[in-house]
Amino acid sequence: MVFSSSIFLFWFLPIFLGVYFLVDRRYKNAVALLASLLFYGFGSPKFLIVLLLSITIDFFLVRQIDKSNDAKRRKLFLVFSVILNIGLLAYFKYANFFIDNFNAILSAFGTPPVRWTKVVLPIGISFFTFQKMSYSIDVYRRTAAPLRNIADYALFIMLFPQLIAGPIVRYNEIADQITNREANETSDNRILGFYRFVIGLSKKMLIANILAEYVDQVFALPASEIGLSTAWLGILAYTFQIYFDFSGYSDMAIGIGRMIGFKFPENFNNPYISKSVSEFWKRWHITLGSWMMDYLYIPLGGNRKGKRRTYLNLWIVFFLSGLWHGAAWTFVAWGAYHGLFICFDKLLNGKRNPEGLTDRTGGKTENSPFSVLRSPFSVLFTFLIVNIGWVLFRSDTIGYAVQYVGAMFGANGSTPALFVNSQFIVTLLIAAFFSFFGLTKAGDKALDFFFNRKTYNTRQVIWVGVIMLILLVLSASFILKGSFNPFIYFRF
Repeated sequence: MVFSSSIFLFWFLPIFLGVYFLVDRRYKNAVALLASLLFYGFGSPKFLIVLLLSITIDFFLVRQIDKSNDAKRRKLFLVFSVILNIGLLAYFKYANFFIDNFNAILSAFGTPPVRWTKVVLPIGISFFTFQKMSYSIDVYRRTAAPLRNIADYALFIMLFPQLIAGPIVRYNEIADQITNREANETSDNRILGFYRFVIGLSKKMLIANILAEYVDQVFALPASEIGLSTAWLGILAYTFQIYFDFSGYSDMAIGIGRMIGFKFPENFNNPYISKSVSEFWKRWHITLGSWMMDYLYIPLGGNRKGKRRTYLNLWIVFFLSGLWHGAAWTFVAWGAYHGLFICFDKLLNGKRNPEGLTDRTGGKTENSPFSVLRSPFSVLFTFLIVNIGWVLFRSDTIGYAVQYVGAMFGANGSTPALFVNSQFIVTLLIAAFFSFFGLTKAGDKALDFFFNRKTYNTRQVIWVGVIMLILLVLSASFILKGSFNPFIYFRF
């Protein structure tokens, strides 16, 4: 089930919210957990038992971590928990990838391939695996007390707004909210949550989906047949598509969470106005970067063991970040590509901690590591680097990506752009406008008004409500038309 489907928007969400708001506070967690089980079971019923079994095992492993005062015993149970979660992720997400590559090696030596039944990928496994690991590690570090009720733990892992595609919510961030959300269950939060949900739905239905149709047409072509203008329009469309698709989902998740008393962390902060790749990673998929920083980069040694080790740690983080996104060499190459520019940032900046992984809120960097460039040129240069990276992310093979980048720089000559229509051009311009809106003071104030405001007065509630109602009706009309409606990050 996706947020932008008719069954979710017109049936599941209204019924859930109606029941949730009507029941006594003692039963709200039970209602939320039941709804989450139905939500996940609707889209992936075969894997619901696997998820529940892993949750049960993890719950009791972490209880042993908390109970024991013996350091070795605590570490042993932590290792068991990490192996369980990494093992499930490795099997379901990467087994096909490793077998396919192993068979390719066997084929090169004339050896018959290994017979293998393809493994189906459970929806959202990359996201809930990281949340489960954060629970184990946070309890091990004693940064948060474990939950005493297995149902509350299941709710933390399976809470449906962020279950499928994030944001990645770490346990120590919402530990108190799982058992007591009374302070957050206010009319202001419900209104603000509704606004945020509609903004996210509009990003998805009115921008991302329209761009997605064009992108799919372009990337279905042989790379050798793509001219310069088509190549640039195709990758620009994908650059905006993936942002409005993923950030739209995050907005909807944050909005639903806020309506029911949860405050999820922000996941995006205008990434395309970044002046360096380091800053881009402070603004893009913030919860993943923060998770990698706290649970991987710092335990590896961070920047505390010399320059060479720092660069190696950065490469490991971005290599694994690429692999986390998908079991394909294109994702690995995409992660390594960004890791390369992060290392360049560090080398050229010469300052401590430029990795772009530490700012949980996605705050602005003080200056661009590419010191010879100045805004807006540094923004355009960073945007170009990110665009080329998205070619790797979108392509099925590295060879196709190389040819596509060549087409972007004239390798196939300049021919009239294909598949262009007025709806696509208008949507592309709207996407570009809102992607760079935050560069201006007026844009920054407007974004702060819609995304960071804690309350509205009566007049503001009315006119903002009218805007949201219009956007909701437009988005709902696209949903009812049954138009193209994928979610990019569902397959990760």
